Amino acid sequence: MLLRLAACAALAAAPCVSPAQAAPPGALDASVPSAPSTARPLTLDDAFARVAQAHPTLRLVDGRRPVLDAERDAATLRPPLEAGLEIENLVPDAPGRRLEATLSLAGVFERGGKPDARRALAQTRIDALALEREAARVDLLAETARRYLDAVLAAQRRRLADDEVAEQIRVVAAARRRFEAGAAPEAAALAAQATQAQAELRRARAQAEGAAARRSLAMLWGASDADVAVADADPLALPPIAAFAELRALLERTPELRRFGDRRRVAEARLQLARSARTPDVGWRLGVRRDQDSGDVSLLGGVTVPLGSRGRAQPEIRAAEAELALLSIEREAGDLALQATLAEAHDRYLVERAEVQRLQDDVLPRFARAAAQTERAWRAGATPYLEWAQLLEARREALRQQLEAAERAQRALIELQRLTGEPLALPATTRGPAR
Repeated sequence: MLLRLAACAALAAAPCVSPAQAAPPGALDASVPSAPSTARPLTLDDAFARVAQAHPTLRLVDGRRPVLDAERDAATLRPPLEAGLEIENLVPDAPGRRLEATLSLAGVFERGGKPDARRALAQTRIDALALEREAARVDLLAETARRYLDAVLAAQRRRLADDEVAEQIRVVAAARRRFEAGAAPEAAALAAQATQAQAELRRARAQAEGAAARRSLAMLWGASDADVAVADADPLALPPIAAFAELRALLERTPELRRFGDRRRVAEARLQLARSARTPDVGWRLGVRRDQDSGDVSLLGGVTVPLGSRGRAQPEIRAAEAELALLSIEREAGDLALQATLAEAHDRYLVERAEVQRLQDDVLPRFARAAAQTERAWRAGATPYLEWAQLLEARREALRQQLEAAERAQRALIELQRLTGEPLALPATTRGPAR
């Protein structure tokens, strides 16, 4: 049974990534417009829908279904009947020999449940395909969320650079006025102008990174030349999440572990098919023989039973049993690996979230007050320009540090949602389109 589509699209609930509500069941199967909409910015749910419709990975998995259906149909076929014609004594001039012709029909009675075992194996492979597609969908949605996050973060860095340029323009103007008034050396004005140039360089870099991130996002649905406008959201919105023990309980529903169940069913069906080979099949033959000289007709019949079927079946049975036992070990190893990944993502989210909150509540307000007081002191001539410039740079560095911590937290949140398939946070309020 497939996972609920809303649970697979739960990545849309990440606050930094999606401004829209999580997609309801079936939302990812909505119609996809042929070109990016210009009426409104692209939300993450829109990106999910376009990727689900257009990405070749999902079509590749779907394309395997006709192959498996054909293999299932082939598995239901019985052994073919064989019609035969046999002619004896083809040298008619030999003494005492008469030409004889035999027309026969032969077949095989399958025993040991072989047809049912073949059908069961083919059907379990088809059933496993559905969960394989779901796992591919979850991974693809996670990649979409990461690329969408890249676009949102680039827009946030662009805003920080815009604020920095605007602030530095004001600093340059103040430094120039003090220099012209003879209250400060020209070096202060030149240093302010150099800092402004660096801010403009960072803004240009953020703008280029944003265009590249949006193009990378659009390439997921084949629009390689598109530069979409993504809906903006607050990457600093990092709500609390469930405890690790609660998230660990959700791992049982992740496709990565559920696929082991499908693999086990396939292995069990293969073992049953191998065991059915221990019972030999019975071949039968019916025919009619006619003596060409006398015109006499006789009926023929016979059966054949292969010997040593049990011994020949043992190697394949042992291989199937070993494969089945190995799956239990692989699942245990996979479970431990997933738990380790979940623990790392959970701890990383908590650490980065705490850093973002501490910077927001404690560090940045103090920097802002210190910068304002230092600016007043500089304008009054009570402090050198270097002290004011250092405070401004320290505040900007704290803002960049906060955004980097938020990025790490959001990526950890995407990973948590990929592993659990559950929404862990509410969507954030949007500001407008991000370019």
